Amino acid sequence: MSEAQLVDWLRLIRSENIGPRTFRQLINRFGGAGAALDALPSLAARSLRGRTIRIATREEALREIEAARALGVRFVTTADPDYPPLLKEIADAPPLIAMRGASWTAQRDGVAIVGSRNASAAGLAFAERLARSLALENYVIVSGLARGIDAIAHRAALETGTIAVLAGGHARPYPSEHARLVEEIAERGLIVSEMPIEWEPRGRDFPRRNRIISGLSRGTIVVEAARRSGSLITARFANEQGREVFAVPGSPLDPRAEGVNDLIRQGATLCARPEDVISVLAENAGAPTRKTLFDDDGREAEETLIDELDLFSAPDDSAFEERAAPASFSAPGLPAECGDGPQPGAQRDGTPQADAHEIIVSLLGPAPIAIDDLIRVAGLTAREVQGVLVELDIEGRLQRHGANSVSLVYNQKL
Repeated sequence: MSEAQLVDWLRLIRSENIGPRTFRQLINRFGGAGAALDALPSLAARSLRGRTIRIATREEALREIEAARALGVRFVTTADPDYPPLLKEIADAPPLIAMRGASWTAQRDGVAIVGSRNASAAGLAFAERLARSLALENYVIVSGLARGIDAIAHRAALETGTIAVLAGGHARPYPSEHARLVEEIAERGLIVSEMPIEWEPRGRDFPRRNRIISGLSRGTIVVEAARRSGSLITARFANEQGREVFAVPGSPLDPRAEGVNDLIRQGATLCARPEDVISVLAENAGAPTRKTLFDDDGREAEETLIDELDLFSAPDDSAFEERAAPASFSAPGLPAECGDGPQPGAQRDGTPQADAHEIIVSLLGPAPIAIDDLIRVAGLTAREVQGVLVELDIEGRLQRHGANSVSLVYNQKL
């Protein structure tokens, strides 16, 4: 694609209320982005009863291209051979994505690993094991760069390749404390975003990002997730896209496992070891899944993530719908999965470490975890961890198990 064509594609997708569906309609109707841009003002005026829409200018597109180049980012369209083949298959694939890093990474089969931001030590250790094992099977690990499960999955797969999908633009990765991780991924893997380079992520941009995470992957594994977690949104998208959904069972006493246990009851494939994923993906290679999850009343939920124009319906009162995101997506600020709080290993990225006692309590749950694993995922010294465990033991909040494992007493608050 020439630079002139790229400018036209960028202008069209950045224009007001033009999303993947409307973009494809315009390209199919007019044969190209340039012709669609020429026709858009009159088409919008006719379809929207005189209402005008803002069309991105050539200067804005050129500025974004320049900013992308300064960051080492390049744009890839669905017409380019480097566009991820799995992502291209989904119904609402972004027409244009910005990629930084090794683009060939996205040509491999991906497996998404997602889960709780405030994950337990057991969940983090299992996610790390999953990522390493699947990477050895030549799967590229895909996740959303969030704290907790996402971050440890990315780190575990750095050597073999991992893909991080951003909710905002490349100049505004979230959370900011993962800036060093972003650089490490860009060196060996791939960073992907469909948003403008300088876009600051909003709450509803995270579910929009989640459809790309699942779209890049043949299967999505949810390690820990409370009910109404953003990770469950990723699982729902995977199911709608005909991809495999796996859930790692958790203790019924741990609220961080309620969402994944619900997934298993609804028909997701149980994942208790890496081989559970490897065997299912090998057996179903190239065949879309037919399970229908998340449909308690027999109907799949349909939420609008992207406000789009309907330019080709009859010019009546429904020709333009100012669609708002559903209640679960439109809360002000960032969603719960992206909030602040004490995070294990935060000191690796140069941010202040939270109180050791607070970190250990947040990582423990009803499921036993080996003390060595607890030390590793906490990012603390062995002396610090052992000191906190002694305190919890004295308080009667710690239960010790065989194989040098510990858990919180089940009737205590996490």
